[in-house]
Amino acid sequence: MRRPVRRSVHRPLALTAAALLLAGTGPVTDVGAATAVPVAAARRAGPPSTRLPPVVELSARRLATARPVAAAKWRTGGPVDDPVRERQVLDTVARQARERGVEPAVALRIFRDQIEANKDIQRALLRRWETDVPGAPSARPDLTDLTGARADLTEARAEINRVNDALVRAIAGSARDRAAPYCGGVLLASVLRVRAERRLDGPYTAALSRSLRSVCPS
Repeated sequence: MRRPVRRSVHRPLALTAAALLLAGTGPVTDVGAATAVPVAAARRAGPPSTRLPPVVELSARRLATARPVAAAKWRTGGPVDDPVRERQVLDTVARQARERGVEPAVALRIFRDQIEANKDIQRALLRRWETDVPGAPSARPDLTDLTGARADLTEARAEINRVNDALVRAIAGSARDRAAPYCGGVLLASVLRVRAERRLDGPYTAALSRSLRSVCPS
């Protein structure tokens, strides 16, 4: 009698579960109703202690800047896409990665996902405010408010810079865990925990998932 071949399924199963769980729909809000999630079960996908959770926590913190950035752009009429700013961010990330012993190409893949996830939320918020003007940050464009809006954008970008620096360090410190077969499972457990702690709704959780898709090598 032939014995079934056993294969390592930790990462594929974790990623499949994440794709099913995190494909949220519905309006974007700052927080959503808490949803019961199988955090304890997901935690069994990997070892009890890894250096991956800080990567997820910092990614969620970075994603939280999408609203103030979108609000500033709403008030100034600025576009979501900002190639000059994105190039500055990626150039800085590449330099920081080299300084910390991380292959720049790896860091850049992760940060491109971070940037696109942030823009996903910005676009969703701007679309919502177009149809829900009373719920928008302020009437736009208000020329008397441009200075304040630009100051808010500068402050949000300063926070992004701080998070970026910490995230590069977290990526450098998690190299071994990112290459391990349990990487996807631990990421999923961490996303579920952050989702519950921050009370993220479906779109924010899906954006968080997108921001992490290059963390574990395929």
